[in-house]
Amino acid sequence: MTYEGVLTKMQTEIGNPINYYLVFENSFLNLNQLLDKELEISFQGYQCLNCGKKKKIFRQGFCYDCFMSSPAVGDWIMKPELSTAHLDIEDRDLVYEKRVQLQPHVLYLALSSEVKIGVTRGTQVPTRWIDQGASQAIPIVEVPNRYLAGIAEVALKNQYVDKTNWQKMLKNEILQVDLIQERIKAGNYLPQEVKEYFSDQHPNIIELHYPVLTYPKKVTSLSLDKILNFKGKLAGVKGQYLLFQDGTVFNIRTFEGYVVKIQI
Repeated sequence: MTYEGVLTKMQTEIGNPINYYLVFENSFLNLNQLLDKELEISFQGYQCLNCGKKKKIFRQGFCYDCFMSSPAVGDWIMKPELSTAHLDIEDRDLVYEKRVQLQPHVLYLALSSEVKIGVTRGTQVPTRWIDQGASQAIPIVEVPNRYLAGIAEVALKNQYVDKTNWQKMLKNEILQVDLIQERIKAGNYLPQEVKEYFSDQHPNIIELHYPVLTYPKKVTSLSLDKILNFKGKLAGVKGQYLLFQDGTVFNIRTFEGYVVKIQI
């Protein structure tokens, strides 16, 4: 069977294991059903996720012009502490920024290799943790806007990393850590503006299980900019990566906006 379309981040459904779907305009693939099957991925072109034009992708699925102008990729996305909508100050589009920034955000700890600090919208729990390939996660605090979550994250960056070690995550090299104890410790470092939202009553640790038959011992990234056609047997899906039996891994997020043909 042949599927063709624009790559966007895989959609997920919580379960044991998590269900993964690669969704195109007129079709979709349930990747869990393709484990131990051979896939062929072929590069066909580009299509910007914002303007829809067949222009070369610059970053995050956007062409250069859209990346430089769209509010969906403002600096505050990657650095929540730069959020200004709560001050009624526009970055690129105040209406959009208010809609996204002025809603509940969660500061959390996630265990994908070592313990990682992060921020996500409340509506993105547990999707954000799945996308990062976390095996466990726990909320530290929920605050009413993105700015407060951002300054809390900055305060905790001296204690925890803020980026996933993707190679260790994909090899399933995970530290054994008590996240409840880490949450207690993290509460001591919260800035004063955020402390009022912290509760001593601990939320449950979220356990996440991925559809993986075998984890690679070494990983090699597949780049559609260098290899236009790849064929391999699917060994698993974790985070936003496809894992193949030969150790090749393919990060769907990196190649959003790329048009591909997938043959099974």
